[in-house]
Amino acid sequence: MRYGDAMTPAQVLNLDKTKFPAFSVFARGKLPLPGTKMRLDQILNREILVTDFRIMKSKHHPGQDCLQFQYLLDDTVCVSFTGSAVLMDQISSVGDNIPFNATVVKIDRYYSFS
Repeated sequence: MRYGDAMTPAQVLNLDKTKFPAFSVFARGKLPLPGTKMRLDQILNREILVTDFRIMKSKHHPGQDCLQFQYLLDDTVCVSFTGSAVLMDQISSVGDNIPFNATVVKIDRYYSFS
């Protein structure tokens, strides 16, 4: 069955619900990452364990990307959002190594993982 193929009510009633995956299994990249929201300035120079990330279109700056990353800080699951191109490049290049320990630092006018 493909998207757009219509089923009769009888076909719908005869579906075996156990043969279909949960939405959360295949739509993982579309769901928000859970955690307590933290601003980058709240986690500067503190070690975190980065556990997941998403790069998506920014809701606040049309035409730009936004990094959402999830991490563990002091036994609390947290998420932060940023438009930092440096952080996006860094996390994209090491995505296969997640989870990893890092510290977010500010160097002049930009943020970086160290």
